[in-house]
Amino acid sequence: QGRILEKTGLCSQITFGRYVRQGRRLRVDPKLFIQDLQFNKVPVRVYQPKATSHGRRRGILFFHGGGWVFGSLDTYEKVCRYLSRESESVVVSVQYRLAPEHKYPAAYEDCLNATVHFMRNAEHYGVDPARISVCGDSAGGNLAAAVSQTLAGRPDLPRLRAQVLIYPGLQALDFNLPSYHQNRGVPLLFRERAAFFALQYLNGDASHMQEVLKGSHIPPDMRQKYRKWVSPDNIPERFKARGVKPLNPTDFMAEVYETVKRFCEPNLCPLLAEDAVVHQLPESFILTCEYDVLRDDGLLYKKRLEDNGVRVTWCHLEDGFHGIISLYDYGGLSFPSGKRGLDSVVSFLKGL
Repeated sequence: QGRILEKTGLCSQITFGRYVRQGRRLRVDPKLFIQDLQFNKVPVRVYQPKATSHGRRRGILFFHGGGWVFGSLDTYEKVCRYLSRESESVVVSVQYRLAPEHKYPAAYEDCLNATVHFMRNAEHYGVDPARISVCGDSAGGNLAAAVSQTLAGRPDLPRLRAQVLIYPGLQALDFNLPSYHQNRGVPLLFRERAAFFALQYLNGDASHMQEVLKGSHIPPDMRQKYRKWVSPDNIPERFKARGVKPLNPTDFMAEVYETVKRFCEPNLCPLLAEDAVVHQLPESFILTCEYDVLRDDGLLYKKRLEDNGVRVTWCHLEDGFHGIISLYDYGGLSFPSGKRGLDSVVSFLKGL
């Protein structure tokens, strides 16, 4: 329907998608204080448990998913309430600016600025500055990983306690990893849409999507340089059981690379950060789903973190698909694996 409306000139696919996905404010929650504020001019929604606490609580910065293009405080209201209630934490949901109106690095900068503000004012919310974590799903997982890397070497701030990455998208060099082929037509995230979203975030223009999907956008020497981190060779064999399509080398197109070369910046593609940065990262939680094009991004980052001595708790949903966390309780439908995934996040947080 979005494409039909776009062709008739009524509205863009993205505008239609935002309309369909918009959440609605829920009723008052008897267990939570909820307020809308601004941190460093970034809109946020703060969830605070009403129950008395014997000490300072843990704090969680939550960055929502939606391909950097969709999503809002309202669409993730249920998830954030659940995380705050069940883990007895103060959750700060961040409304970063969306693409294509606001291109990279707008979303990243908003998440970073909101996080720094909260870290400096944590005690005002009854939060222990040493127990603050970043958390996000999909594009939000990308933003959480980027913020975590940026803060890893900041001597003027407390160290982040953890990063929680829920089916994160972490690179845009290779859209031909095994999970991209195995799950290219599996809802809720098709292979083409993953490239479309990355390009919308990068520069608001997806006209080179087909070249990017083929891999024509990365110079051969650069592909070779990053092969130690972005390669099917680093993915455990059991994840290739459903078949792997080898990538036929494609001709490099310099003019395409010129438009997308910022894909090699770790703030956009955290999987490409240098070891010296990865080595400093906090304890991590990574959730992956078997039926998800982004599965291998999570697996590759898990390996990078472990290779650099970072402690990783990994949850893999064998029957999961992209976006399932948001569907743990969706309009009367329930997806048990979504609830299982969300509860694994809560369990990890409660252990911090």
